[in-house]
Amino acid sequence: MTPEAKTQAIAAAAILFGAALVIYLMPTIVLWIGNYSPLLAFFVGALLVLGFFLIFWLRARYQRRK
Repeated sequence: MTPEAKTQAIAAAAILFGAALVIYLMPTIVLWIGNYSPLLAFFVGALLVLGFFLIFWLRARYQRRK
């Protein structure tokens, strides 16, 4: 495995681990925010889910430039 491939694999694993942690904690976060505003809880939940895809989209754009 080349050093570049190893770095990419570590970065992808870190992103997936972080996303899994956020998705695991998302119901608790959304319910806590929902006590104050259900609309805000909806937007926070949507932002957390879309953030997962946004990170990979940004990473793909970065990789294409290199």
